[in-house]
Amino acid sequence: MTSPKPLETIHDLFATTRRPTAVESDTGEGFQGDVYEELAKLEYIYVDELSAETVDNSYSKPHQPITLVDFFEGLAQLATMGVVEVTDIVEAIHREILLRPLGRFNKGNIEHWQRGITGRIYGTVRYTMQLVGNNLASGLRLYNTVSKPKKIQPLPKNLRRLVNILNGVMGDHLITHHNPLAVSMVLYDEYNRVQSGALSGRIIILCHGLCMSHLSWQVSGEGNLGEALVNHLPKATVLYLNYNTGRRISSNGRSFAKVLQDLVESNPDVTQIDLIGHSMGGLLSRSALFYGKEQGFSWVKRVGNLVTLGSPHHGASLEQIGHFVQDKIAKLPFAGSLAKLGDLRSAGIIDLRYGSIRDADWKSTEGRSVLPAEFRHPTRLPLHVNTYLVAAALIETHYESKTTSLLGDGLVSVESALGEYTEEHTLAVPEGHKAIFYGVNHMNLIYSDRVHEQVIAWLLDNRLGDAHDAKYGLDSRIYSYPEVDEVAN
Repeated sequence: MTSPKPLETIHDLFATTRRPTAVESDTGEGFQGDVYEELAKLEYIYVDELSAETVDNSYSKPHQPITLVDFFEGLAQLATMGVVEVTDIVEAIHREILLRPLGRFNKGNIEHWQRGITGRIYGTVRYTMQLVGNNLASGLRLYNTVSKPKKIQPLPKNLRRLVNILNGVMGDHLITHHNPLAVSMVLYDEYNRVQSGALSGRIIILCHGLCMSHLSWQVSGEGNLGEALVNHLPKATVLYLNYNTGRRISSNGRSFAKVLQDLVESNPDVTQIDLIGHSMGGLLSRSALFYGKEQGFSWVKRVGNLVTLGSPHHGASLEQIGHFVQDKIAKLPFAGSLAKLGDLRSAGIIDLRYGSIRDADWKSTEGRSVLPAEFRHPTRLPLHVNTYLVAAALIETHYESKTTSLLGDGLVSVESALGEYTEEHTLAVPEGHKAIFYGVNHMNLIYSDRVHEQVIAWLLDNRLGDAHDAKYGLDSRIYSYPEVDEVAN
């Protein structure tokens, strides 16, 4: 699709902006607020170039629970795929070691290699493994069809967690190979059942992070965030999102936007939606808000609060380090082929390098990569949504140092979790909406009682319609420290 000319857009902007009243002219408040609203719309005029293209629709099909047969079939296919990938890497290293010293590491000699005896041996290994794996997978499917179990037994919780870990590590590969282990996006209720009943009033949706699942919020028998929300907000309904964390964050964002639109269309009595995302779940929520507004979905207007817990809004340190190491290895003679191991990780993990949540941040790149941090497309927060950002630090006391900030919660730096970067990319969130929890690591953000109390306090406050009110600028950032008995434990 083509973007409108800048001059036409600006003309339309001021044509639709009303003139201030005498009182507003003196204070500058009403007119300024309208201008900010109109400026915020400009971002959605210059939409991603490929946003109108058909997106992966494999997740629009009805949810089908993964059975034990699916599990073993998927593992058989996964084992085959793994052997084939490793064989490719071993062959590449072998070829490089033999050809590079002779000065023959070029396209012509590589093609000759593939036709030679050594290349054929590697080809035979790949073909054999694919044949065995495909036959095993077909046999399991045939058994499942013939046996026709009367009742589908869901996977035990431990196996379901394992499936979500596999999706986080290589979820996009599972989709590409049509592996039955690929997780679909679905909402669960507090009883771990797929949401199907009628909903009304206020809905709170918890979105998990990388390699986790909807069950991750309920690891502890007592005191999990979902239960705490139900106890303090009894009129609200808590739902849990489950999704394939190995997909591109922007692809998941589009799917989540559609899931929420279907939810409000099926339940018109839903009056408010609150989103709470841990780690990648916070980026997913922001992506869904962006694409939901871009596509004109009505659910976006019902969102009251967005809370992110340790979300890498500007990238995760671990993925950045991994990419740096992979890039250096790729430049070493005889070891360059080892860099291919890095390509086995999922696209979702790659997106965490700089917190990429839009298609435009990766569609123009070569291979499975993302644009550098400085060239990402800014994704501002909707002005009507109260956004709260939570960061954590491993140290137990407040200590101003670059090292402490970079270390953060062990995976995400304090600045990244609080959305602080260059002026163009910094998330516009009042200081009073930011909190740092000391003595808490990345995973414990979803289990910490201190974090739970703060999140509940924000949701109880529930100041709808004044997300960017000037008074929030007077509030200071929140700092939380562990109690003595908490440190002792």
